[in-house]
Amino acid sequence: MIDRTENRFGLKPGYLVADSAYGSADNLAWLVKEKEIAPHIPVFDKSNRTDGTFSRADFNWDGEGDRYICPAGKELVQFRRTYATPRSGITSEGTRLYRASKKDCDACELKQRCCPNAVARKVPRDLNEDARDVARAIAGTPDYERSRHRRKKVEMLFAHLKRILRMARLRLRGPCGARDEFLLAATAQNLRRLAKLRPSRLPAAMTA
Repeated sequence: MIDRTENRFGLKPGYLVADSAYGSADNLAWLVKEKEIAPHIPVFDKSNRTDGTFSRADFNWDGEGDRYICPAGKELVQFRRTYATPRSGITSEGTRLYRASKKDCDACELKQRCCPNAVARKVPRDLNEDARDVARAIAGTPDYERSRHRRKKVEMLFAHLKRILRMARLRLRGPCGARDEFLLAATAQNLRRLAKLRPSRLPAAMTA
């Protein structure tokens, strides 16, 4: 829809609001890198751990050094030696693995909180993690809170259409039918909201 609107009308939004279903790395990379649209979208992230050990968010990313810094101050890098045949370091899942040194982990006081069941800690980083970092930075701004509030208002209206007005699916065919059906549903929705603004009791002069 963004491409069609831009191609047909020459309009492109400065930011886009959506729920976490659109917060994948690929979607965020397309918005940030290709379209230059600020993503007001929660990041879809499964890296948080629930077993009490450190999550990826506890490791600081050093972009210039291409490394992670662990809570103990040690570095996690992709390669610790030079290979005769250069390696890309990209896994089949589209990530890069940054590993700590076994020597550092063995002597670390935080090992039980970091990697109790592994020889050394490793942290995967998505190829489009920089776009996810942009979305995370935006999530802490006042503009994000305002857009989040607006998104919820819109989502409530769509939920009202589906649950109260029974518009779970379109019954008229084609783009014109869909447009007419949505206009009728929106009209009914607005009339319903206007009816709630009507005074519950009429003045005595009008009821006499």
